[in-house]
Amino acid sequence: MRFDVRSPEFWDREALEAEMHRVFDICHGCRRCFNLCPSFNVLFELIDAKGEDVANLTRADFTRIVDLCYQCKLCFNHCPYTPPHRWEIDFPRLMLRAKAVAARERGITRQDRFLGRTEELGRWGSRWAPLANAVMRLRPFRVLMETVVGIHRDRNLPAYHRETFLEWFRAYERRRSGARPGNGRVALFYTCYVNVHDPDVGRAAVRVLEHNGVDIIVPAQRCCGMPFLDGGDMESALAHARENVKTLADVVRAGYDVVIPGPTCSYMLKQEYPVLLDGEEARRVAERSFDLCEYLMKLHSEGRLNTALRTIPQRIAYHLPCHLRAQNIGYKSRDLLQLIPGTHVQVIERCAGIDGTWGLKREYYPLSLQIARKLFQEVEQERPDLVVSDCPLAGLQIAHGTGKRPVHPVQVLARAYGVEEEG
Repeated sequence: MRFDVRSPEFWDREALEAEMHRVFDICHGCRRCFNLCPSFNVLFELIDAKGEDVANLTRADFTRIVDLCYQCKLCFNHCPYTPPHRWEIDFPRLMLRAKAVAARERGITRQDRFLGRTEELGRWGSRWAPLANAVMRLRPFRVLMETVVGIHRDRNLPAYHRETFLEWFRAYERRRSGARPGNGRVALFYTCYVNVHDPDVGRAAVRVLEHNGVDIIVPAQRCCGMPFLDGGDMESALAHARENVKTLADVVRAGYDVVIPGPTCSYMLKQEYPVLLDGEEARRVAERSFDLCEYLMKLHSEGRLNTALRTIPQRIAYHLPCHLRAQNIGYKSRDLLQLIPGTHVQVIERCAGIDGTWGLKREYYPLSLQIARKLFQEVEQERPDLVVSDCPLAGLQIAHGTGKRPVHPVQVLARAYGVEEEG
C-alpha cells in the first residue's frame, strides 16, 4: 500500500503484517539485497531456516528484521521493483511503518524518546558546554547513561559548543552592511548537528556562499524529524515536518532556494516530507531544496561558481554518505573537491553503520562497528592527508574507527577560497 499515515489501514497490525509477508516473499524470490544490510541477511536466513516459506515467519521474526533496519535507504535504489513497478516495493518505508505501529501499540521507549530530543539536548548541552563535555568523558557517567537511556558506554559522542551556529549567524548578520549580493538567494537549513556540535561547518557554508555572491537568510526551523522516525514517533516527526514546511514554503515563494549542509536532513526535506505530508507546499519545498554541495555544483554548471581557488596539494579520502547516495544526485561533493587545484580525491562508498540513532544504541553499537569495518580499512589503505565526509555521524564513526577526524567538503572549499577565518 501507499505510505499514508492518515489511512486507518496504515496503523492496522494485520494489514501491516500482510504487507510484510507480501514484500518479504518478493525479496525472498529476488535476493538482490543479500549482504546489503543486517535486515536482509537475517530475513533470508530466517526464511531458509523455516522451510523457505515466508508464511512461517513469526511476529518475533518480523520484529528482529525491523529492528536491524537502520534506514540507510540504499535498498530502495538497489531494488528493481520500486514504484512505478506494479509491485511497489519500498522496504525502508515499510520498516518505518512497522516501527510506528509498534510504538503506537507499546509506547515509545525511553531510549528513543531521549535520542529523538535533539533540540532540547542541544539547548542544554550548548548552555553548559564545558561542563557537559567534561561530564560526558567520565566513565561512571557513561555507564550510567548506558543503563538509563541505552547509549553504549564506548560510543564516541560529539562535543557541544558554547556559541551555537545560530547565535554566531545572528551576530554576523548584524555586522553585515551594504547591498545584498545577487548571484542567488538561499535559505540555510543549518541542521541541529551543525548548530550545537559543528558550527564551523555552518560558518564555512556562509562564507563560501557569500564569497560566491549568494544572499543568505536563516529562517526559523525545527529538527528535520528523522530522529523521531528512527524511534517510531510518527506524531512528533509529522509536527516538525509541518512546521518546517510552513516556514520554508514562505521563503520559497519569496524566491529562495533551501540549502542543507547535512545529507540526512536534505534527504528528509527532499524525499520524506512530500510523502509524509502529501501536500503541494511540501512538494514545492522539496523541489527547491538542495544538499549544500549539490547547490554549489548547480552554480558551477550554470557558470556562476567562483573557481579562483588556491592550490591544495592533498590526497583526500572522500566518504560518500548513504543518505547522499540515496538521493541519486551523483558525486557532487567529489566533483566540487576536484575543482580545487592539487587535490587527488579518492571516493569511498561504504556504509558507516551508524545511521541516525541506531549506531549509538547499546544493542547495536558492536554491530555498527562491524558494518563499518570495510570503511575503516579503505580509509587506512588510502593513507590520506585529509578525510572528508558530508555526514557528521559518519564522521563520528570514522574518527572512532581510524582516529582521523573528517571535515565537511565546504570546509575544504573555504580553505581553498581563503575565507575560512573571515567574519
